[in-house]
Amino acid sequence: MNTILIVDDEYLIADILGFALEDEGFLVVKASNGLKALEALKEKEKRVQLVITDFMMPLLDGKELVRSMREDPDLSNLPVILMSGAQANQGDPELFAAVFDKPFDMDGMIAKVRELLGT
Repeated sequence: MNTILIVDDEYLIADILGFALEDEGFLVVKASNGLKALEALKEKEKRVQLVITDFMMPLLDGKELVRSMREDPDLSNLPVILMSGAQANQGDPELFAAVFDKPFDMDGMIAKVRELLGT
C-alpha cells in the first residue's frame, strides 16, 4: 500500500483530500507545516512514496519544504505535488511533479497521484 503525505495548514482541505485518497486505497499521513512534514518523512516506518503540499504555510512553506527534501539523499527523488491558491504560478517544474490550483478537481488529483505512483 502506497503512503502519501499531505502537508497543509488548512485542516479541512487536508481531511477532504485525505479521505478521498484513503477511499482509493492509499494510506495517508498528514502534517500541518513543512517542518512537521520533514519530521514525518524522516520516520522510516512511514515510508512515504508521494508528498502533496500547500504553498503558503507557517514555519516552512511548500517551496522551502521541497528544497530541503532535494538536499536530502533519502528524499531527493520523492515526487511532490503542489496545491495552492494564489501561488500556484510559483510551482517550479524542476521542484514539483505537478501543480494544482485550489480549488482543484479531486478526480484530476487522484489521476495524477495514480500516474506518479504507477498504480
